[in-house]
Amino acid sequence: MMVPDLVIFDCDGVLVDTEGPGNLRLSQWLTEAGFAISYEDCRKRFSGRSMTSVQAEVEAEGVPLGADFVERWNLALPDLFAAGVDTIPNVRGFIDEVQAAGLPYCVATSARLSKMQITLGVTGLLPLFAGRMFSATMVARGKPFPDLFLHAASVMGFAPERCVVVEDSVAGTQAGIAAGMRVFSYCGDPLADREGLSSSGGILFDDMRALARLIPLR
Repeated sequence: MMVPDLVIFDCDGVLVDTEGPGNLRLSQWLTEAGFAISYEDCRKRFSGRSMTSVQAEVEAEGVPLGADFVERWNLALPDLFAAGVDTIPNVRGFIDEVQAAGLPYCVATSARLSKMQITLGVTGLLPLFAGRMFSATMVARGKPFPDLFLHAASVMGFAPERCVVVEDSVAGTQAGIAAGMRVFSYCGDPLADREGLSSSGGILFDDMRALARLIPLR
C-alpha cells in the first residue's frame, strides 16, 4: 500500500468525541418536533451528516422543523459542549506521527467551521489544523456525496487517488469511496455501525494506534 500524499480527517467521532452528546441532543429535538427517534437510531441514521441535510430528510417525511432549525442548532452548540469535549483516544498520537513523517493533512467535516472552532479549541487540537479546515458549507452537497473530500483535496493540491480519509460514519465512508479515496473507518465506539461501515467499503479499525500500521507514513 502506497504512502499517501494527503491524510484527510473527519472531525466529530474521529478527532473529537462529540457524536454521543450531539446525537442525544438531536434525538431530543427531533422527537419534541414530532419526529420520534431514539438516540441509537439517530446515531445510525444521521451521524456524519450536516444539519441542513438532516432537516431536509426529516421534512421530506412530513415533519417541519422551522426555517431557523439549523441556526438554532448552531447557536446551541457552545452550551452543549460547555462541560468539555474529549479527543478520540490515541488520535493525537497518530497526528503526531503524520506530522513527524512530513505528510500533509487536513480536516473535512459536515459541521460548520464555527463548530470546529469550539470542539477543536477546547481539546487543544485547533492549532494543529489552522488553515486546513474544510466544511460542508463550502460545497453544494455534503456527505455522503464526494464533494467535500474532492474540494479539500483540490485546495490542498493533491489527486483524490493519492489521498486517504479517516472516517467514523457511514455517510462519510460513502463520500470518501465516491471520491476515489481509500477510507479507514473507525469503529472503536461501541455504537459504531460496523455493518454499515464495512458494506460501504471502508477498512475497519478499532484503535487509533493501529492506523500507523494500516496507513504507511514513510
